Amino acid sequence: MGLHQNVMRESVSQLELREVVPVTPQMTCREAVDLMRRKRHGYVVVVDPQDRPIGMFTERVLVRLLLRGAAALEEPVSKHISPRAFIVRASEPIAKAIQMMRTHDWRFLCVVDDRGKAIGVTGQRGIMEYLAEHFPRQVKAQMIGSKLYMDQREGA
Repeated sequence: MGLHQNVMRESVSQLELREVVPVTPQMTCREAVDLMRRKRHGYVVVVDPQDRPIGMFTERVLVRLLLRGAAALEEPVSKHISPRAFIVRASEPIAKAIQMMRTHDWRFLCVVDDRGKAIGVTGQRGIMEYLAEHFPRQVKAQMIGSKLYMDQREGA
């Protein structure tokens, strides 16, 4: 199979999933940011009592929040979450995850099981790791700081 066929057929469960960092809707934005910093993640997932995601609080949301002033950090995180549409089922094709992220300009998606419970987070990084692992010849990687061209000709 080729790249196109794989992303159309293989499910999101084939992607490397990151840890779900759950927070409650009542938690303050400051507490959520502290948790993001400790876990070294660019997101937290806001969940209901059954661990079903109801929103996501990300670095991007934090930047907009900080423009309003430091007092906004004391507001509940539920006032600043992204819409519920950031959810993708583990059984859905990778292509759907790519399409959702591209359409909405999202960096992260919360992956849920068939019952709607959050089981992981994926995003741009997870998709790039999948592509690099499964299609190394199609993915052309270049080391940071390397030259894009040669200074001299090779050979005779």
